[in-house]
Amino acid sequence: QVQLVESGGGLVQAGGSLRLSCAASGRTFSSYAMAWFRQAPGKAREFVGAISRAGVSTYYGDSVKGRFTISRENAKNTMYLQMNSLKPEDTAVYYCAARFGSSSDAEADFGSWGQGTQVTVSS
Repeated sequence: QVQLVESGGGLVQAGGSLRLSCAASGRTFSSYAMAWFRQAPGKAREFVGAISRAGVSTYYGDSVKGRFTISRENAKNTMYLQMNSLKPEDTAVYYCAARFGSSSDAEADFGSWGQGTQVTVSS
């Protein structure tokens, strides 16, 4: 298992940008596919995007395609989520998650989770 800590959340106006970070400790970071999920109040947790172990492949949920970008630096044990053109409906707690092996978009496939970081987008 890896331990995950998110940072970078905050309050931003619609149209603005934020970059979230997810720092990992524990086992070999490069052995884990990583993902971002989010959960808005009263809603189920939603897949945001995922990145493969080497960072070669990424894929995204439909609601964030073209606006959000996931990247990772394995030498720093860190994953990032660059969020541009933010909308009020992006308001949520954002979680990073790790899965040993290949990528997935299924919440149940991820065994390690961070505590989450709040992102609030004002209109």
